[in-house]
Amino acid sequence: MALHRGALAISRNVYKSTCCVAVRSLSDNVSSKPVRPTATEIVGDHLIYTRDHLALQESLRKIIDQEINPHVDQWEAEGMFPAHKVFKILGDAGFLGVNKPVEYGGLGLDFSYSMAVSEELGNIRCGGIPMAIGVQTDMATPALARFGSAELKEEFLVPSITGDKVACLGVSEVGAGSDVSSIKTKAVKKGDEYLINGGKMWTTNGTQADWICLLANTSDGPPHKNKSLICLPMNLPGVHIARKIGKLGMWSSDTAEVFFDDVRVPCKNVVGQEGMGFTYQMLQFQEERLWAVGNILTMMDNIIQETIQYTRQRKIFKLPVLYHQSVNFRLAELQTEVELLRSLLHRATALYIKGNDVTKLASMAKLKAGRLARELGDSCLQYWGGMGFTSDVLVSRFYRDSRLISIGGGADEVMLAIICKYMDTLPKK
Repeated sequence: MALHRGALAISRNVYKSTCCVAVRSLSDNVSSKPVRPTATEIVGDHLIYTRDHLALQESLRKIIDQEINPHVDQWEAEGMFPAHKVFKILGDAGFLGVNKPVEYGGLGLDFSYSMAVSEELGNIRCGGIPMAIGVQTDMATPALARFGSAELKEEFLVPSITGDKVACLGVSEVGAGSDVSSIKTKAVKKGDEYLINGGKMWTTNGTQADWICLLANTSDGPPHKNKSLICLPMNLPGVHIARKIGKLGMWSSDTAEVFFDDVRVPCKNVVGQEGMGFTYQMLQFQEERLWAVGNILTMMDNIIQETIQYTRQRKIFKLPVLYHQSVNFRLAELQTEVELLRSLLHRATALYIKGNDVTKLASMAKLKAGRLARELGDSCLQYWGGMGFTSDVLVSRFYRDSRLISIGGGADEVMLAIICKYMDTLPKK
């Protein structure tokens, strides 16, 4: 499969930069980067990736190495990264609209290219920045790209693809996290406008966002048929950022609590049909969950490789830690689990780009990713000993950041319920 417009010169003339690289953190110094397989090795028998996918990843890697990773430690310490600056760099290179329509500035490629980008973003040395990018590309904009009007796409999708606007997703509330049907935020129609009242919690990009893809109740009907997705500018009167939320991990990603007090939005800002918001959001969740799995896979690969390098250097009882059978066997088990998850993810992606419903497989992959990330992070951190308990190494950051995978985008228990539904094992009501 050839990339649109001659590989877009592989992401708009293969990103070039003369940016200086800052001093690396201790975690960079104590371990070498994992060796990347050659394109020939990967493409030969790969289920979904071609040379074009790999070229896209190589172009993105240049941006990561030159524009993002040198600043990660600083952004983690500051509790926020400059989303507008980073998104503009990514947007100019074509990475914020890989599978979005060409007529709105995207590359028009299939979802497998988004997965290739997701996996490559896992080389960013923290979880918060990839997550923020994922919100922009695969959480706040898929429904807009698929069901939104031409006018809405021009106003919100185009600048999100170019990186001129930062997006956030407003679904979760204090009393409604994974239980999306229980949200209380309400949009009451007043003439040709909606009057919106309510609040959203744990909103990634919330303090920097220019607009929010908001899920709100637009009628008093059944909970799965009374909701609509609404594109809402964050600078409207009545939109209040209540606070920036402190978190266990994902420090460089800003997370906000947002309130809406009599916010007026034109009715034309509804994405697709009124009342179809819950359905659209469930469709968005398929891509969101697959994207999250792809991203964490690369991070897990890197943690294993850095742990191998560190334990090969570190000695205990005159023998490298790595050479103790309990250590090298455990790392082998973990790498096996990562490869099995990768196979599930690529199978689900291959089916999805052919138009299949992969809700069950996506739920399985996300469930496994969250649990494996916790298991892997804990095991690898243990082998770093006292260094693992410091904030100077990547494994401790991964340990903190990866805990969110089992919570955000649908908790493990919700994934299990979805899987059981497809297995027809849930109790009959």
